[in-house]
Amino acid sequence: MHQVSMSMSGRPNTVRLVLLGAAGVGKSALIRRFLHNRFELKYTRTVEELHVLEYDTAGSGKMHLEILDTSGSYSFPAMRELSIRHSDAFALVYAVDDPGSFEEVRRLRDEILELRGGKRAPITVVGSKGDLTETEGRVLLAGDVMATVEGEWDANFVEASARTGGNTVGVFRALLQQVDLPHRLSPALCRRRDTVPSPAAKKRPPLKKNNSCVLS
Repeated sequence: MHQVSMSMSGRPNTVRLVLLGAAGVGKSALIRRFLHNRFELKYTRTVEELHVLEYDTAGSGKMHLEILDTSGSYSFPAMRELSIRHSDAFALVYAVDDPGSFEEVRRLRDEILELRGGKRAPITVVGSKGDLTETEGRVLLAGDVMATVEGEWDANFVEASARTGGNTVGVFRALLQQVDLPHRLSPALCRRRDTVPSPAAKKRPPLKKNNSCVLS
């Protein structure tokens, strides 16, 4: 029987996944496609949002899966450090049409390894906008990035597209596999319960969005 006692988030039966990457690479779009199966062309800057899924696992009771969507801005280094210290697995997201965003992934990986001080840091590198062809602006080829990520970093590599929905579930499947959780999570079975705006405060906590899910 699989059971998670305490995660890096400090709460029992809870696993926190965090998406990190430069601004505009599509972190929020990937989450939105996974949770709600929709895509919005308009870009909205994210500060930080926490999405919470509750689902049943066979024989292990209820689990809480937290997906933390972070800012790509350099204006919030303290928030980024907290998210690194208190998360169980990391999706480092770059855009296939932006070489600079992959360099940010490289820097974030170094920061994670330094902050975790040798503790296990499950990392999946995600190539966002994976539907783009070279004629449409793709600069980073999957094979080249995979050689670095899997060959040199010993991390997972996934390409996905929030626009088409291609392999979006695969991103979260890879993350769940890294923390040894059942990974057949079906976003189509997620039922959004409510969205609670955080109270006004000098330091606003993440917006918490709850969903109820069933594991298929």
